[in-house]
Amino acid sequence: MIRAKKSINVLITGGAGYIGSMLSLRLLGEGYKVTVVDNLRFGQSDVKSTLEASGVKFILDDVRKLSKQFLSQYQIIIPLAAIVGAPICDENPEEAYQVNLNSVERLIQMIRSEVLVVFPNTNSGYGINQESSYCVETSPLRPISLYGKLKVAAEEYILQNHSNSITLRLATVFGVSHRHREELLVNNFVLKAFLDRRLDIYEGHFRRNFVHVLDVVDGFVFVMNNSERLRGNVFNLGQDSANMTKLELAQKIKIFFPDLMIEESLQYKDPDQRDYLVSNAKIHKAGFTPQISLEQGIKELKAYYEQTYI
Repeated sequence: MIRAKKSINVLITGGAGYIGSMLSLRLLGEGYKVTVVDNLRFGQSDVKSTLEASGVKFILDDVRKLSKQFLSQYQIIIPLAAIVGAPICDENPEEAYQVNLNSVERLIQMIRSEVLVVFPNTNSGYGINQESSYCVETSPLRPISLYGKLKVAAEEYILQNHSNSITLRLATVFGVSHRHREELLVNNFVLKAFLDRRLDIYEGHFRRNFVHVLDVVDGFVFVMNNSERLRGNVFNLGQDSANMTKLELAQKIKIFFPDLMIEESLQYKDPDQRDYLVSNAKIHKAGFTPQISLEQGIKELKAYYEQTYI
């Protein structure tokens, strides 16, 4: 017998973050009982208020302190809590180890085998693919940054020690969120285009794959609703039409800012040396396809910045 969603308790660690704030509300709308644990590292009290007003149970706590008794309440756990991004992990390596890897290992050790874990990884684990071929889920993982290495290690630990799990290797996410992030590549490029009408791009030949935050949310919902047949799997989650270089991304943004000046700089190196193309065919075959194009996302961001920076 399939369990009614309203009786399923979902725990989202880091649920007041960029993806988590959107996912929490979506799952609530889907009928799940949602609890968020977040330490509000970035002071996002407004997000906390929004979640609580909508019916999400919010617990102000650190993911490293969760107990076995507390975790026993939940049938689905989504460990989003992380020190996200290469620069901040390099600045705080000990904390990055504790949060991004150790806390995940500890969580897996404490939960029951029947608990479904949906883990958000990053496709930055593919590192550098010098060939023109696309990275698939069986491609070698060669993470470059500490952030990428820790996320890959956490994924490996989950897959080896908890069979009732699904991993989503996310492309670079873009779009507006309740806890907006301006440093993400697309979000940042659009912001600079809006404020400065100029983009200085270094190593513009580096390739990335992109996906809208709402498509990420829909991807989580999809694998949760189909967990019986998808458990034990790893899926790339990105927009196939959004495999492109940084320079190609800038040219797309210029469509919305015709007076935008794009300059390629040879003086600096990209601190994140990732360069790869990604195939998302596996999750498409499973039944899920992202719906929001990069162009739609750029238009959305432009409108958001016009309203925010009046």
